Amino acid sequence: MNLFLSNCRIAGEKTPALREAHVLVEDGRIVTVSSELKKPEHAREIDCAGRVLMPAMFDAHVHLREPGFEAKENIASGARAAINGGVTGLVMMPNTSPALDNPATIRTVLDAGKATPITVLTSGCITKGRLGKELAAIDGMRRLGVKMLTDDGDSVLDPAVLYRAMQYATEFGMFFASHCEVPELAGPRALTEGPTAFRLGIKGSPPCAEEIIIDRDIRLAHAAGAHIHIQHVSSALGMETIRWWKERGDVKVTAEVAPHHLMFSEDDIGDFDTNYKMNPPLRTRTDNAKLLEGLKQGVFDLIATDHAPHTAFEKSQDFVSAPNGVTGLETALISLYHYYVRSNIFGWDLVVKRYSAEPRRFMGLEPVPIEEGKTAEFLLFNPAGSTTFTPDYMCSRSQNTPFVNQTLQGSIDLVVKDGTILLER
Repeated sequence: MNLFLSNCRIAGEKTPALREAHVLVEDGRIVTVSSELKKPEHAREIDCAGRVLMPAMFDAHVHLREPGFEAKENIASGARAAINGGVTGLVMMPNTSPALDNPATIRTVLDAGKATPITVLTSGCITKGRLGKELAAIDGMRRLGVKMLTDDGDSVLDPAVLYRAMQYATEFGMFFASHCEVPELAGPRALTEGPTAFRLGIKGSPPCAEEIIIDRDIRLAHAAGAHIHIQHVSSALGMETIRWWKERGDVKVTAEVAPHHLMFSEDDIGDFDTNYKMNPPLRTRTDNAKLLEGLKQGVFDLIATDHAPHTAFEKSQDFVSAPNGVTGLETALISLYHYYVRSNIFGWDLVVKRYSAEPRRFMGLEPVPIEEGKTAEFLLFNPAGSTTFTPDYMCSRSQNTPFVNQTLQGSIDLVVKDGTILLER
């Protein structure tokens, strides 16, 4: 289908200013971006007046639960949820059952991903079964295109095992992503140590449980000459540790922050609301503010949701017993607009850079800017719209999110990939 998108305000990663132009898409590519463009007879026109056209998002940290936990999510439903949130590419985490630690299982999930209309990549385990003892079939997974190795959900507790993996896989151009946690310190992992944990009578998880492994894993990467990526940073001190290592300049370290660690704190948990239970846990308002500044300053390379679906039954258990995690694919972009962009705390350029362009570069893919000659992979955002995250609206099999049944400002009206319309409202 050929598309003529008229009266666009175009967002990009290089400037906060929105460019006004018309956009012509033919055969899956953007052929013209110009304010002087006239509508061709062969193209369908979409009037974008008042709305923002931007590259589609890419989420580098997603749990799609297949194989083994399909009651929570599967690859097909996760892809639908991604499209609903303006995401046209993602990276699966390997903490499935069986774990993604060998070529046969990797091939199965990649084949399932190819049946969806979005780009589905996967990480692979560092160790067999994510048990932290014996290296997984790393070279076999590499041959299938796996670039990221992680035992996400757990840290590799034996530093010698992780160091050996780094020495081995770095030679293949692979890199490592770390879920940073000392389990003996983290305890039940229900919420951060502090006033809310005391009030609710639950043993909390101190931030140092995360911060110790952040520093340890960067030091191991420094020694091995490896690229280390720190996942879902929740603590201000942990972020400052990453900043310190980055400023040294002698180790390749990247990091991500999740929207929920920017927006919510222990104060939001209320009376045992398990939709606010995640790992690492929500910290303090001070942490929120400092993480936000770190994002604006470039300490964080990526925004990633850590989309972690669970069934309503699981999340209806008591706070300690309920599993950790919240969904994020469908809520991330709208919530970033609602809390930050519309208040000019940061602009669309930061969103495009950290949640679209850099995640693609991170995985060795080309960004998808709204430029002539580029692939037509974009979304249309309506700042004047609103979105209510009802179970009927959401496409994920699970709705364990703090935003359930809440209305936020902004709506995603159109999602296009390779010139094909995947969503239109």
